[in-house]
Amino acid sequence: MAVDELDTRILRLLLDQPRTSVREYARILGVARGTLQARLDRLERDGVITGTSPSLSPAALGHPVLAFVHIEVTQGHLDDVGDALAAVPEIIEAFSITGGGDLLTRVVARDNAHLEDVIQALISLPGVVRTRTEVALRERVPWRLSPLVESIGSAAGRSAKN
Repeated sequence: MAVDELDTRILRLLLDQPRTSVREYARILGVARGTLQARLDRLERDGVITGTSPSLSPAALGHPVLAFVHIEVTQGHLDDVGDALAAVPEIIEAFSITGGGDLLTRVVARDNAHLEDVIQALISLPGVVRTRTEVALRERVPWRLSPLVESIGSAAGRSAKN
């Protein structure tokens, strides 16, 4: 879906000031509250805005160890293993991938011993052939979308002027 300059201004505000009211967003942007609400509804309907939940820290919740576990799956069992991964609370994301392995998971743990327990549980799942684990040492670039939104907004502004 195409987003225009107003959409990108709205998205930047949502990212920069997530706890602000719709009325305040409209005031900051200089648009009618109804206009803003219609834009937000469209952005949600089109899948650009996918949620409004708070961002939580696994480390602050007692799970400071972050690892990426590549999982190789027996052919034909990808869906079964994917469903089983959803039942493991320490897996906070899982993706089907190309390359070395079939699945890539982001796993959090209380400590290295707990991480080993989680990995052993993964290895025992029916359909899992092997795993390969990489432990994250330090976050270098935190999860962010603002630079992408800025880039899209700049492109939208340039194309509107042409």
